[in-house]
Amino acid sequence: MDEDALGHPAAPHGTPYDGSDGSRPSLPRRHLLGAGAAAVLAPLVFAAPARAAAAADPTGERTLTVTGHLPTGAPDFVHLPVEVPPGVREIAVSYSYDRPSVPPGTPGNSCDIGIFDERGVDLGGPGFRGWSGGFRTSFAISRSSATPGYLPGPVRAGTWHVVLGPYQVAPQGMDYRVEVALRFGPPGEPYRPSYPAERGRGRGRAWYRGDCHLHTVHSDGRRLPAEVVAGARAAGLDFIVSTDHNTSSSHGDWGPLAGPDLLVITGEEVTTRNGHWLALGVPPGEWVDWRYRARDGVHPRFAGRVRRAGGLVVPAHPHCPYVACQWKFGYREADAVEVWNGPWTFDDESALDGWDARLAESARGGGDTWLPAIGNSDAHSEPQPIGSPHTVVLAEDLTRRDVLAGIRAGRSWIAESAAMELEFTAAGDGRSAGIGERLTVPADAPVDVRLRVSGVPGGTVRILTDEGQMHQHSLPATGADTVTWRTTASLAGYVRAEVRHPRPDGGPGRGNSMGPDLPFGPMAALTNPILLTARG
Repeated sequence: MDEDALGHPAAPHGTPYDGSDGSRPSLPRRHLLGAGAAAVLAPLVFAAPARAAAAADPTGERTLTVTGHLPTGAPDFVHLPVEVPPGVREIAVSYSYDRPSVPPGTPGNSCDIGIFDERGVDLGGPGFRGWSGGFRTSFAISRSSATPGYLPGPVRAGTWHVVLGPYQVAPQGMDYRVEVALRFGPPGEPYRPSYPAERGRGRGRAWYRGDCHLHTVHSDGRRLPAEVVAGARAAGLDFIVSTDHNTSSSHGDWGPLAGPDLLVITGEEVTTRNGHWLALGVPPGEWVDWRYRARDGVHPRFAGRVRRAGGLVVPAHPHCPYVACQWKFGYREADAVEVWNGPWTFDDESALDGWDARLAESARGGGDTWLPAIGNSDAHSEPQPIGSPHTVVLAEDLTRRDVLAGIRAGRSWIAESAAMELEFTAAGDGRSAGIGERLTVPADAPVDVRLRVSGVPGGTVRILTDEGQMHQHSLPATGADTVTWRTTASLAGYVRAEVRHPRPDGGPGRGNSMGPDLPFGPMAALTNPILLTARG
């Protein structure tokens, strides 16, 4: 069978799977036997009542219930089979689990949920029908509609699988209860997705502002897609990327909401058990599997599929302190890295330090394999502001391809808000270069670095190279100034700029890990580097 750009069995572009090929990939043994008795017991307990549904009243409803226990050390994902007979109009699922008391500092129970259809649960396979993580306790799927996070489409006969994801299991284990309602009747009209256009009304080659990490009610956000685009317009953005966790279900909603003034790019936040990554620019309607760890060795496979489809692989909040959020896959497969996520905090400082260390290593090696930095709001709900921060990208035009190309090339800087304006250049030996570009000059030729900035009253400008901070400048009360500094390619492999807010009340800055001896506070803007190469 032909495969689409992400390796799934091909279907007509823009249409849900209709099951006409009859394919049903087998359930891999690793999903049943992944971690001892818990994964084996659950399907055995569940299979008998599920198969009884075949005798249900063809005009009524049959509800199936299963209870079970998962011990500490249960597999990451437990697949519970449900036999769906012909004639089912809608499948509805609800679940619950216990939350026993645990000692202080000990994780309690937390369990996600999703579902795969009769095409199977193979890793990266075609059977995905939705995921809501731990955000919802129930969902429903029919041919014409589905709960946000889930994909509308035919409810075909065969073995479906409810998927439990025990995110954390208490020392006492986890008792769970799953109810499945099979509702019979006519299938209803097919769902018609409306995907966003790949082009907005651009200004030609220009700087475009965009937020590449946003959530809606289709994962764990509380904003409707319409509210997200309204917030993006209010924030002065030119583009956004839709990145709901582990699902593509919002993709078909964006078409009527985007417009010439706002480009909407489809994507996904892939939340593995060893870190999250942004799949930016995946084809509309496509999803990226997340059911793996670093030790499984499959991350290059899924990263490669996204890149072959023209998308970008971006580790998100790599130093996030929460369970399963810290990035453990390395950066070989990455196209950029998110160094600034929401309000500036200590984990952003760590991400920035790690990025700068890799940047310095690349510069000293003389290669072009440096990794660009981006920043995003990761906004989920009010009062989290959309577009704070956002990435300002130099693109040939306001199109999906051009915006992604600008991010991939590092022709970008990060702004706290649209009130920030910044220009950063380096010039020497009759040549000049901008952000993300390379300036090649004689080793000892003077290189004049120039930063024009506005929007940070009383802030601090830092000029940094692979040697660390080389220049510091205090901005006036107006927040606007031009800063210049001179170096040579023999002294600096790259040069980049940061603009910091003043320390509030003379303190170290809210959420900032900077020491008390430093005069600046949280980040207001930062640039990708201008690379310097000594000629001859």
